[in-house]
Amino acid sequence: MKIITLCTILYCFVGNVYANSVTQSNFDNALITIQERWVDANYVKTKKAQKLDFTELQQQSAKLVAEFPNYAEAWIWHGIVQSSFAGAKGGLGALSLADDAKSAFEKALSIDETALQGSAHTSLGILYLKVPGWPLSFGDEDKSEEHLKAAVKMNPKGIDIHYFLAEFYLEQDEYVKAKEHLLLAQAAPQRPNRVSADKFRQQEVLGLLNQVNKSLASH
Repeated sequence: MKIITLCTILYCFVGNVYANSVTQSNFDNALITIQERWVDANYVKTKKAQKLDFTELQQQSAKLVAEFPNYAEAWIWHGIVQSSFAGAKGGLGALSLADDAKSAFEKALSIDETALQGSAHTSLGILYLKVPGWPLSFGDEDKSEEHLKAAVKMNPKGIDIHYFLAEFYLEQDEYVKAKEHLLLAQAAPQRPNRVSADKFRQQEVLGLLNQVNKSLASH
């Protein structure tokens, strides 16, 4: 009887481990698909094609958070999709997308603020910088700085956080600080699973660095 009970316990344990590994594998594969499609939609597609791609990405990321509601990474990427779609769409019609992105990032923070090396802080910080302030929307430079500084503490060598901090300081006309962060972004180690994203981000870093250098030369 004890042997049977022990075998049953071991079977249940192994079964749970297998189920958990399958679940994690399913999540990882779905997330990678969204990340790769986001790079294509955000950097490669024309404005017209972007709308269709982001609409489909919306559906995929919404499905991901529905299936994995306790995964901060799922909420982060749902927010990234929504905020990127808002940026591509532009105008007042994009504000509802920005609101949804904000809610997604806040949900991710409530689950695990360190997920993806603080990406919820990074993304929420730049969102606060990019959207209009009251009464149109929730834009707030103080909150932007707060979240971006929290993110860089968690990911001091990350390309995205240093690029976005450079954008923040450029908005404040603090060109020296902006350049410091752009140089750190240029020196950031390449992420093995985000090679294409890093390639396009480095192009953005170089473009912004040229802009900052021109501003420094004229002051």
